[in-house]
Order: sequence, then C-alpha cells, then structure tokens
Amino acid sequence: MKFSDKILSQTLVQLCLNKAIDHIVISPGSRNAPLTIGFVEHSDYKCFSIVDERCAAFFALGIAQQLQKPVAVVCTSGSALLNYYPAVAEAFYSDIPLIIISADRPSEFIDIGDGQTIRQEKVFDKHILYSANCVEGEEFQIKNETEINIALNTAIELKGPVHINIPFSEPLYRTVENQLIWPQNVIPRAEAEYFDEDISNFAKKWNSSRKKMIIVGVLAPNSVERHFIEQLAKDKSVLVLTETTSNLHHVNFISAIDQLIAPLTDEGFAKLKPDLLLTFGGMVVSKKVKAFLRNHPPLEHWHVDSKKAYDTFFNLKMHFKTSINNFLAEFLPQTIFGESDYQPYWLSIRDYRIQRHEIFEKEMPFSDFMVFCEIFHSLPQNVQLQLSNSATIRYAQLFQLPPSAEVFCNRGTSGIDGSTSTAIGAAYASKLPTIFITGDLSYFYDSNALWNNYIPKNFKIIVVNNGGGGIFRILPGEKDSQLFDTYFETKHNLSAKQLSKMYGFEYAAIGTSEKLKEGIRNFFYKNEGPALLEIFTPSTLNDKVLLDYFEFIQ
Repeated sequence: MKFSDKILSQTLVQLCLNKAIDHIVISPGSRNAPLTIGFVEHSDYKCFSIVDERCAAFFALGIAQQLQKPVAVVCTSGSALLNYYPAVAEAFYSDIPLIIISADRPSEFIDIGDGQTIRQEKVFDKHILYSANCVEGEEFQIKNETEINIALNTAIELKGPVHINIPFSEPLYRTVENQLIWPQNVIPRAEAEYFDEDISNFAKKWNSSRKKMIIVGVLAPNSVERHFIEQLAKDKSVLVLTETTSNLHHVNFISAIDQLIAPLTDEGFAKLKPDLLLTFGGMVVSKKVKAFLRNHPPLEHWHVDSKKAYDTFFNLKMHFKTSINNFLAEFLPQTIFGESDYQPYWLSIRDYRIQRHEIFEKEMPFSDFMVFCEIFHSLPQNVQLQLSNSATIRYAQLFQLPPSAEVFCNRGTSGIDGSTSTAIGAAYASKLPTIFITGDLSYFYDSNALWNNYIPKNFKIIVVNNGGGGIFRILPGEKDSQLFDTYFETKHNLSAKQLSKMYGFEYAAIGTSEKLKEGIRNFFYKNEGPALLEIFTPSTLNDKVLLDYFEFIQ
C-alpha cells in the first residue's frame, strides 16, 4: 500500500475510514492527486472515477440515498468545485449526507491570476451544514483534524452535505510506504432514540377534533412501523394523504391527492378542510394540496421531524423534533378513535374517482397519459423506481403503484439536472432492479450521466419523448407562438438512439398505441444489459388530455 506524502491527505483518508465513509467518487484532476492516491491505494475504499463533476455529485447522492450513509466526492481546484452545487442543494433539502472534498491552491495563490484558482472557501455557504477550511502545514494539524472531524460528524449526525476544502502545494504526486500520521478520531454522537416531550395537551386537541388530516411527504421505504400505520388507518376521524414518493401504503390511505382534490368546488374544499393537520416526511409534490391548505388553513399544523420543519402551508404551530416512530409510540397511546364520517366520506369520493379514472383509461387517445398509464400498470414487482422531475413525477401521482416498488425522486430542489445520474448511483447501490422514468428534456440535459462505468446490467431507462417541455403547455399563457416554442417548451427533434449506441445501452422505440403494451412489457423483462426504451408522444395533445382527465373524473 502507498500513501500520499501530504499529511492532510493522510489525515482525511484515515478519518473517513475510521467513520466507515468508504464510497468515494473521484473526478480526475491534478491538484486532487494527493487525495486520489490516498483513497485509491487503500483497499478498504470503493472508488469510482466519473469525469463530469455535476454527474459525479449526483451519482454519489444516489448511492447515499440508498445506503443512508455519507458518500464523498473529490475534485480538483477551480470551477470543477462549482459543478457540485446542484447536488449540494439537493442534498441540503433532501437530508442526504454528501461530503464534498475539494483540493485547492495554497492561499497565497488565490486572486493573483493563477490557473484553475477561484475563491473556494465557503463557496456553498447558503446550502451547506458545515464548511471545513484546512490550512497546509504541520503547525495547523490539530486545527485541521478538528475541522475534518466536525465536518464528517456533521454529515453523519445531521444527514446533509458538508464541504472540506484542502490546499495542496506542489509537488502533488509523491508517495511514501508508511503512514505518517494517526489523527484523533472524534466519535460522532449516536442519535437519541427517546422522546420525552409532554404531548398530553396535543393529544387532547387531537381527541377533540373530528377532522384530522395527515400528509406524508418524501419518505424512505419501511420508515414507519406497520402497527402505527394500521392504527392510523382504523381511526375514522383521520384522513391520511400520501404521495408516490411517500412509500407508504394502506387501503384506507389516499395516494392520488391531485386525483381527489382537483375537481373539488368551494363546497368540497370546505368539507375537506381539516381541524388539525399533521405532517411528516420530506417535500410534498402536489401543488394542488399546498394551494388548498393555504386557502383553507386548519386550526393548527404540526410537523414531526428530528431535524427541521417547513411552514409549507403558512400555519405551522408545532415542530416535534423526533423521528415519526418515536413520536407515534408516545402519541398514539394517548389518543382515542374519533366518532366521525371524515375518513369514510373521502374514501368514497376516492373510490368514485378511481372508477372514473378507469373509464377514462379505456377512452383516452395516445398521449403521455396513456404511456404513463401503461408503464405503471406493467411495472414488475420488487423494483426500485427512480423518477425524474417535472411531468414524470406529477403523472406518477395519478396512479396506484405496486406497494413492492420503492420510489425515489430528487424532490429537495425538484430540478431535472441530475435525475439520471442519481438514478444510476442508486441503481449501483440497490439490490433491486432499477427502472428510471424520465422526460426527454431531463434525459438530454443530464446525458453525461451515461458516461459511467458502473451502470448495473439490470438498469433500465424509459424516456417519454414529447419533443419538448410538455408540462409548460398545462400552464396559463399563449401556446402557439415562436416565443413559447423556443423559450418555454423548447421544441426539438432529438432522439436517444445514438446516445444509447455510444454508451452501450440496448435501444428500443415505440411511437404508436398499438405497440405500447407489448413493447413496454417486453422491455421490462429483458435483462441482458442496460437498456433504454424511448416512447414518442404527440407534443400538442398531452395538455388537453390531462385537462380533460380532471374534468372527466368529477
């Protein structure tokens, strides 16, 4: 085994190892050579080489998403570091532990016109949990060890992104046979498993309310203990609304929020308005439910999360700083089932909407809606489903997905920029076959994601190509103009075929309703290697079909 002769490199490499941070995504460069040597030469690390830093960071984020532990990304100095920012922001809002490690020039080389040199210290200041700025020199060793320990422990304890900036002077490539430093490892604090807050008054409010609503945002699979789910589902005064990304299923829960509330009148909203709102999980996808609760606020909104609470509905009154299981273990024994028709009434409305939905499926024309309908009806059991943002995640909210599917989407910032890279990282880390569903703009925007040597053979991509940003046609405004075509919808005639060939993906295409069902099912059950299915849909019909759908299910 070889070691970089740089003390800072050895310090960081050893501390990462001590804390079981062993997945390292490296983008090639020169200034980061001491770090690359340190990680790659050590057999206990799993190292990945990905050229494009933006893709590398999202790839690492996908791994961390699945492993639920920190993953590090390493880059050279200069603008390379700035390409991490989209993934840093996503990790910040999605509570994913991502460790950004940047090599830097020594401070005397900053702002003197030296190449690949920018102001790297605290560059992510608004979207980072901690910034550790190291200083070269043995006299700073205690300071550097402290800074690195704090950064790594913060990522572990608070589950979010941190930045470690390390300057290296030349020469950069020298190695030694023996380790020169054994840094002090400060052990991260274990997460407290208890919840000792007095919640008796909140339980009394809960018990006296006939209309309680629970909304579940983004949640990892199996996050909530089953007996808690069953207890909530039996209470007729409790209406639980989930989303595709909630990974929470019960016959008495409503999973298609927009399907339920889009056709409601003012009278319907008044009936649905809860007395109390309890939320947990991450970001909520549905814009319609946000608008509903902002315009028809409950008396109180409570949120359960060990880290943070957003005032999404402008009515947050209480933040219970604990995990949902800890909260429910303390809270539910103090509650009683309420006498109410709140849940039964809205479940009957849900069932009616589903009946109308099924009729619409039989009558709709070939469109995005038909494509997503067939995809979700044909999904194999026991898969990981990665969804891109924009139209894909919103269509997914309208369908019942199999409970065995584990669903993920970058909802922290809701951007399209790293969806493919995240899906590939998640596919690498997951034991399940992974299906990634994306739109054409999202796919082409992140096409460098396929420049990756770690794509599993059971990874599949479905690109729904409607020739532009079709979701913008649903929004108000003039649709038939050069301005709209170029600057909003961004029309194009691109195909994924040549990219698939270049990156070694088996490619297939569908362009008609006659071939849709058989083509999708054949695609799902071929497993010779990574594969991509491109489905071409009409660009000008999709918005009308979706609007007709919401009118039809009333």
